[in-house]
Amino acid sequence: MKKQSPWTIARRKLFSNKLAMISLAFLITVTVMAYAAPLLTGYDPSRVDIMSRGLPPGEGHILGTDSSGRDIWTLLLYGARTSLTIGFVCMFAIVIIATFVGSVSGYFGGWVDAVLMRFTDFIMNFPFLVFVIVLASIFRGAGIWALIIVLSALSWTGAARVVRSKVMSEKENEYVMAATSIGGTPFKVIRKHILPNVMTTIIVQATLLLAVMIVAETALSFLGFGVPQGTPSWGNMMTEARDPNVIRTQWWVWIPPGLAITFTILAINFIGEGFKDAFNPRSIR
Repeated sequence: MKKQSPWTIARRKLFSNKLAMISLAFLITVTVMAYAAPLLTGYDPSRVDIMSRGLPPGEGHILGTDSSGRDIWTLLLYGARTSLTIGFVCMFAIVIIATFVGSVSGYFGGWVDAVLMRFTDFIMNFPFLVFVIVLASIFRGAGIWALIIVLSALSWTGAARVVRSKVMSEKENEYVMAATSIGGTPFKVIRKHILPNVMTTIIVQATLLLAVMIVAETALSFLGFGVPQGTPSWGNMMTEARDPNVIRTQWWVWIPPGLAITFTILAINFIGEGFKDAFNPRSIR
């Protein structure tokens, strides 16, 4: 019987994980609906209709309207686009930074490792929430990209440490020594030999980071320091819940975005757990 590769075994285990596959299908559906929002609603998310303020779900507005008369279903779709864009872009940016810093630090060691890790510690020592609020306030005119840059610049440290520890373990293997002995340059060895074997760890970290970035956007927008108020996002929709009257009498304003955030984060976490289980070295063996 032909021996299967670890990637084949991991892929089979992932596809057999029903909860992870259902979660992945849910996340893909939400993402497609978010970016196809103009096809799914005829309302303008920024249009204020004073005559339609606070309408409950019914004809014309399947999820009702908010205090400005904006359609909740439309805000939910366009808000998903904003929140997911921030989540995905931040995730990719953080993975790139963390992979570069972690792989270089772990492979070279010595003073390179000391300098990069002290810089990482320096970034980690910042009070995250306070620093994000300050920077987001300073660069508020740049829209969501200011928030993306700030979140990405301050959130890569944990993933970098994980990648570093994995690279330090991998570089002691014989295939790395063999690649080095035949003249492979350090960055070529890292790119062609080490990173493919660290990729499973990076994928798991990426799924967890996606959930963290969406929660961070929601929390900062709820506090008024995230996405500008004129831009629909799930966090901005939840700001309506700060009004006790809205919580008591207008459940359709805050429950839909709350459920969307909850189910999306749960789906991402289940996907992450599925990847973690599928690529677990013990389960692969």
